[in-house]
Amino acid sequence: MFTGIVESVGEIVAVEQSGSDCRMSVRGGEMDLVGLKLGDSVCVSGVCLTVTVLDNACFWVDVSAETLACTTLGELSVGGHVNLEQAVTPSTRLGGHLVSGHVDGVGSITSLREDGRSTRVRVRVPVEITKYIAVKGSVCVDGISLTVNGVVGDEFHVNIIPHTMKKTTMHEFKEGRRVNIEVDVVARYLERLLTADHDSGKKKRTITADFLAAHGYARDDS
Repeated sequence: MFTGIVESVGEIVAVEQSGSDCRMSVRGGEMDLVGLKLGDSVCVSGVCLTVTVLDNACFWVDVSAETLACTTLGELSVGGHVNLEQAVTPSTRLGGHLVSGHVDGVGSITSLREDGRSTRVRVRVPVEITKYIAVKGSVCVDGISLTVNGVVGDEFHVNIIPHTMKKTTMHEFKEGRRVNIEVDVVARYLERLLTADHDSGKKKRTITADFLAAHGYARDDS
């Protein structure tokens, strides 16, 4: 589990193809690798990967064919930059939101424009995941925890402050760039909770004020 607060911008230093999957070596940059161990999880631009080899300031990961097909990792080459975050610990400050590193879809940047001292970035996402993205909710873009400022159709927009722009790969973003998207895990579990009976063949429940109150999502203040 991660928080979406990027620790460092790393660099791809080697890519070794092996059939339909590959191995990658990543230089950690400013990320402290002292406590990193074999088998640990690292979020690489929004994708949870397992450390298989430690080599000085670099670590190696195996990337499966499934991961290459469902994320942008297959588009990386030597010299490319990635956002890095190590897994949380019980004492970690949860500065972003809960991020699993399991990508829900690949989106694309449709526009970037100045908005005061910030940059407003608009992202188009696959239609099937738009229902999980809500105004003022959280979304993970290439491993970065961001607050959604607006949603229109299959696009949402976020405002990126100068610090985030400088400390992540966002300063490399341009129109057309593909990005890994992970929606808020709470939204996924809430949908499953509300549709479980329907999926099992039972009559679908109608969500009403009484239903929400009965399940702890609303209260009666009368």
